[in-house]
Amino acid sequence: MSANAQPARVLGIPLGDLGLFPSLFLALAFGFMAFFASCFLAIMSLLIWNTATHGHISYTDTYRYVALPTGLAVMITGMVLVTGSWLRRKLAGGN
Repeated sequence: MSANAQPARVLGIPLGDLGLFPSLFLALAFGFMAFFASCFLAIMSLLIWNTATHGHISYTDTYRYVALPTGLAVMITGMVLVTGSWLRRKLAGGN
């Protein structure tokens, strides 16, 4: 890496300095964070919807149709990105 080049950063974490397993663990952690954040927002939205319309939509739908796909999409995208960053560094002759 040249003197002016900076490694890729996500939330202040330098991705170029991490190994394969810490990178994959970081992607897994982002997937869990996205799952729980989207689950919370979906439950709160459904709570407001059920209260306003006097309806009865099951809260399990928030896990199945909102939180799980969001968490999996973020985790898979993160794994592709951090693995790609790690491979690029390895193929370029880095540590």
